[in-house]
Amino acid sequence: MWGTSAMVIPCHQCLFSPPWRCQQPRASMSQLCSSWDLHQQSMAYLPDAEMETMAASTSLPDPAGEFDRNVPRICGVCGDRATGFHFNAMTCEGCKGFFRRSMKRKAMFTCPFNGDCKITKDNRRHCQACRLKRCVDIGMMKEFILTDEEVQRKREMILKRKEEEALKESLKPKLSEEQQKVIDILLEAHHKTFDTTYSDFNKFRPPVRSKVSSRTATESSCVVSQDFSSEDSSDVFGSDAFGAFPEPMEPQMFSNLDLSEDSDESPSMSIELPHLPMLPHLADLVSYSIQKVIGFAKMIPGFRDLTAEDQIALLKSSAIEVIMLRSNQSFTMEDMSWTCGSNDFKYKVSDVTQAGHSMELLEPLVKFQVGLKKLNLHEEEHVLLMAICILSPDRPGVQDTSLVESIQDRLSDILQTYIRCRHPPPGSRLLYAKMIQKLADLRSLNEEHSKQYRCLSFQPEHSMQLTPLVLEVFGNEIS
Repeated sequence: MWGTSAMVIPCHQCLFSPPWRCQQPRASMSQLCSSWDLHQQSMAYLPDAEMETMAASTSLPDPAGEFDRNVPRICGVCGDRATGFHFNAMTCEGCKGFFRRSMKRKAMFTCPFNGDCKITKDNRRHCQACRLKRCVDIGMMKEFILTDEEVQRKREMILKRKEEEALKESLKPKLSEEQQKVIDILLEAHHKTFDTTYSDFNKFRPPVRSKVSSRTATESSCVVSQDFSSEDSSDVFGSDAFGAFPEPMEPQMFSNLDLSEDSDESPSMSIELPHLPMLPHLADLVSYSIQKVIGFAKMIPGFRDLTAEDQIALLKSSAIEVIMLRSNQSFTMEDMSWTCGSNDFKYKVSDVTQAGHSMELLEPLVKFQVGLKKLNLHEEEHVLLMAICILSPDRPGVQDTSLVESIQDRLSDILQTYIRCRHPPPGSRLLYAKMIQKLADLRSLNEEHSKQYRCLSFQPEHSMQLTPLVLEVFGNEIS
C-alpha cells in the first residue's frame, strides 16, 4: 500500500512503470464514470504522496494543480462535500467508510428497484447495491484497502514519525526571551539612526563632480589613483544618512558623547579645492555618518556599562568599519554604486577619488561590498554584526578588555543562535564564519583608510575642509 508495502496498479499503457510516471493524458472526473477501463486509466494521475493520518484507509491528497482549492470538492458517489481521494476516487468520509466495510465483508447487495438508483446525500442509505456500484463506477478499488496488519503498521509508522518530529523540534535551538530582546533593541537602534530616505544629504555641502579624469584629479594629492571605467562606482560612506545634519562637534563634546544634532550651520565653503572637488561633500557625509554610528553604539546593551574612555576608544577605532558595513544597504550590484536617493547622491568610485582616496582602498572596498551583499543577511544579522564590530576588545586604547569581550561574546552567541534558528539552508551554511571573515576584511580596509586619510590630512588646504568631528575621530591618524 501507499507509504508501506506499496501495491502499484499499472495503467493500461504502462504495465511496468509506476502509475505516477505514466505519460498518457490524465482522465477527468466525468470520464471516470464510463467504464472499468477508464478506472484503470485514472491511475495515471495518482500522486506519490504520504498517506493521510486516517490509518484505516489509503486516502490520497489532491494531485498538485488538478483542483482549485477555492472550489468546493464534491463526492463522486453521493454529491456530499468530499474530503479527498479515498481508494482512488474523490469521496466523502461516509462513502469511503461504506466502500471499505463492504469490501472487507465481501458483501453482496441486491437493488430492490430497477438497479439504477440515483445516489444522493439524503438517500445514500436506501440502496446499498447502487451505492456500491457507483463507488466502483467512479474508480474506487478494493486493492487500495489496507489489511488489519497493514493498518497497524501504518499506525506505528505515523506514531514513530510524530515522535521523531517532536524530538527534532525539542532539540532545535531557540532564541531565549533575553536574546530576542537584545535583537529587538538593536533593530530599534538601527531604525532610529538610519534614514532610508536620505533626506538630510541635502544639508551637506553640495557634491561637485569635476569633468577632469579621476587619475588627474588625484595626482595632485599624495595618494595614487588608477584609471577605471565610469561603471566602477563606490562611496564608502554613501549609506549613512539618518537624522538631521549636526553642527560639527568639538573634541570635548565627542569625548563626553554629548551629540548635539540641532544646528542649521553648515561647514565653510569658502576654500576652493580644484583638485578634490568632492572632499567637502564627503567630509560632511562622513561626519554625519559618524554621529549616527555613535547613536547606534550608545543603544547597544552593555555599551554604557563601559567607561567613557573605553567607549571613545571603541568608537574611534570602529567608526569607519561600521560606516562601511552600513553602506552595504545602499550598495547596488548592478552598477557597483551607492545610491542614496536622487542621482545627485549616487556615488561612484570616481567621486571618491575626487575626495582624495585611491584604488588601493576602493578596489577591495567594492569587493567587500559585493561579498557582503551576496551573503543575503537578515536585518537582524546585520545589526548584530555591526554591534560585534564595535565591541571588539582588541581595539587600541581599550582598558577593560575582559568586559568588552564578555559583551561581544554575548552578541556572538545570539548571532549564532539566530542563524541556526531563523536562517534557512543553504544560506546558513558556514554563514557565521563568513560574517566573522568580513570583520577581518574590515580591519584591512580600516588600515588602508588610515594611511590615505593621514596623507590627506597632512595637507592644510585639504584638512581645512574636514569637520571637527572627523578630525577628532580620526585624530590619532594625523598625529
